[in-house]
Amino acid sequence: MAKQKPRIALLAIPEVAGSTLFGMFDVFASAGRDWASLVEGKEGESMLDPRVVSLRGAGPMEIANGVQIMPGEDDGGIPDVVCVPEVAVAPGANLNASHQTEIAWIRRCHEAGAIVATACSGAMLLAETGLLNGVEATTHWAYCDALACYPGVRVFPKRALVVGGEGGRLIMAGGGTSWEDLALYLVARLVSVEEAMHIAKLFLIDWHDVGQLPYAALARNRQVDDATIARCQVWIAEHYDQPSPVAAMIKLSELSERSFSRRFKQATGMAPIQYVHTLRLEEAKQLLESGDEPVEAIAQDVGYEDAAFFGRLFRRQVGVTPAQYRKRFRGLRRALEKT
Repeated sequence: MAKQKPRIALLAIPEVAGSTLFGMFDVFASAGRDWASLVEGKEGESMLDPRVVSLRGAGPMEIANGVQIMPGEDDGGIPDVVCVPEVAVAPGANLNASHQTEIAWIRRCHEAGAIVATACSGAMLLAETGLLNGVEATTHWAYCDALACYPGVRVFPKRALVVGGEGGRLIMAGGGTSWEDLALYLVARLVSVEEAMHIAKLFLIDWHDVGQLPYAALARNRQVDDATIARCQVWIAEHYDQPSPVAAMIKLSELSERSFSRRFKQATGMAPIQYVHTLRLEEAKQLLESGDEPVEAIAQDVGYEDAAFFGRLFRRQVGVTPAQYRKRFRGLRRALEKT
């Protein structure tokens, strides 16, 4: 009797993007089939059984960007893996009322032994199940703050892939194309490392070993209700490179240092100096991408007299050195500018 293929249920919901949903489907369907056909010249058979499923009844479904799909209905069985590709809603949106059926289904599948894997903001739906209480997690960098608001969730924004929970059955990938890391990991786990390597070569997939911080920007909303802090934000946006910027903001606010720090943190979610560093590093990223100025000069341009300190801070916050960041992104920017 032939061994049953591991079944992977890719959850189709109105908020999912077709590129992620069907990109994962294509990677899973390729496992065991395409390398044999294209490289070894022999007929291969897929070693996984991916299915796009919906819990919202039969018929066509419109997903993100107006794409029409025809997912299959859940047949009541428990898949080996449940994949939630993404939930394209604003960070902090209430998913409980609109996705109760999916939340209950994910919980039921996990309790029956299934692996639950999420890509990008799909972790937000997983958090609604309560399964992430006390578990390490990650999601798209723009959703990390919202994910951290769920009870007991320990969010790791720097990591592109996190495996946690009992038996490693809760797997989360970060944002963007880190779904590729997730798909490769699952192929390695369900089939073999060798087959995952074949897939990576066929699809030209690079593992996101530096995590997702190099791609992150200042995601927190800068518009705040505190008029005094808002005025300071407007000022620092133009003067972040000046010496002692926090002291200057305190003077502008006409508050005591203690009151200013408390109100700034309450309004922005960051300490004043952390906010300054974030603005400076964002500008440094732009300069590294767009020009040839030495790193030492860029450090001076954004307000750091000590280039070594700038380098250490950049690596700690961004995940790579300034030189590595430039190598990764300057070529891309220049190629795009020529098109």
